[in-house]
Amino acid sequence: MKRSLSKYLGPGPLIAAAFIGPGTVTVCTLAGVNFGYDLLWALLLSIITTIILQESAARIGLVTQAGLASNISRTIQKAGLRYFSISLVLLAIVLGNAAYEAGNISGGSLGAELFIDLGSIHLGKLEFKPLNFLIGFIALLLLLSGSYKLITKILTILVILMSLAFLLSAFMVKPAISELFKGMVPHINAGNIITIVALIGTTVVPYNLFLHSSLVTEKWKTVYDLKYVRFDTMLAVILGGFVSMAIVITGEAGSALEVADATDLAKGLEPLLGAASKYFIAFGLFAAGITSAVTAPLAGSLVITGCFGWSTKINGKPMKWSIVLILGLGLIFASLGIRPVQLITIAQLANGILLPLLSGYVIWLVNRKSLMGKYRNSIILNLLSLIVWLITLLLGVLSIMKVFGLL
Repeated sequence: MKRSLSKYLGPGPLIAAAFIGPGTVTVCTLAGVNFGYDLLWALLLSIITTIILQESAARIGLVTQAGLASNISRTIQKAGLRYFSISLVLLAIVLGNAAYEAGNISGGSLGAELFIDLGSIHLGKLEFKPLNFLIGFIALLLLLSGSYKLITKILTILVILMSLAFLLSAFMVKPAISELFKGMVPHINAGNIITIVALIGTTVVPYNLFLHSSLVTEKWKTVYDLKYVRFDTMLAVILGGFVSMAIVITGEAGSALEVADATDLAKGLEPLLGAASKYFIAFGLFAAGITSAVTAPLAGSLVITGCFGWSTKINGKPMKWSIVLILGLGLIFASLGIRPVQLITIAQLANGILLPLLSGYVIWLVNRKSLMGKYRNSIILNLLSLIVWLITLLLGVLSIMKVFGLL
C-alpha cells in the first residue's frame, strides 16, 4: 500500500514550496489587511492558471525526459532566436532567483528571530546577520547532499508543517463562510490592481515551470506514469493555493494598524489568538523562507545546466557550482545589507516579458505531434491554455507597467 501511494507523490511539495515563499506570505498578508476577502478570487484564478501551465510543463518533461531549458535548446532551430531565448531565460531566472534568494533567506531569518535572535554584527555600513548565514548554510548542505529523494522528503515535511501552521491560524479566526464566497466574485479597480498582479504573480512563477519539468524526469520515466504526474501536480498547487488563501484570511482578522511584513501580522493577531499566534506565523514564515531558499537555487541551476547542455544531475559539478553561485549571491545580498531592489526590478521586468513568452512556448511545445505524439493537448485543453496565455500576457504587461511606475 505504501509503495503504491508513493507512485502518486513526486516533486509536488517542492513546487508548492517554491511559490509559497516569504514574498507570498507578505503579499497575501497585505491583501488580507487592506482588502479583506475581496481578492480571494484572484488566488482562485491563479490556482487554475498554475495547474494548467504546470501540468503542461510536467507532461513535456515526462514525455521528452528533458526539462524546458533543454527543450528550448533542442527545438528552436534559428540560431539568433535560440540565443535570444536562452539569454532572456538566463537573465530572468538566474538573476531573478539570485535576487529573490535574498528575500527567501531574510524572510526565513525574520521568522526564526521570534524563536532565537542571534543579533547582528555591524561593520561600517555593512550588516552581518548570523541567522542568514545559518539558513543559507542549511539550504546549501541540503542541496549539496546530491539526493533529490532526501531534499523532497525534508521539504515535504516542512511544507506540511508550514501548511498546518497557516491553515490552523485561519481556522482559529473563524471566518464567515458567506464572506469567503463573496470574495470569490471578481472585481477590479484602480486601488486593488497592483495587489491583484502581485497575488497572481507570486503563484504563476516562470522558474517553477523549469523546476517541475526537470524534476518530473527524476521521479517518473514512462508516459504510463502520466496519471501520477497529474495527481501530484494538482495536489501541490491546490494545497499551495489553500495556504495562500489561509494567509489572506488570517491577515483580514489581524488588528495591526500597519503591516510591513508577516511579523507585524503575528503581533496583530495576539489579542485574538493569544501569545501562541506569533509562534504559528513565525514558524510558517521560517518554513516558507527555508524551503524557498532550497528551491530557488535548484531551479536556477537546472536552467543554467539545461541551457548549456550540461548534466542536470544534482551530484554533478555543473549543478553544484550553479547552486553555489545562486545561493551565494542571495546570501551576500541578504547578509551584507545590500538591498537588491534594482536586481529585483530587473528580474520583475524580465519575468514580465518571460512569462507570456514562456507560457506560449510551453503551449506550442505541448502541441507538437513529433514531440508529444498522442500526449499533446486536446481541443478543450488548448482553449483553456489560450485563456491562460491571455492571462499571462495581461499579467506580464501589468508587471512591466508596474516596474516603470505606470500603475
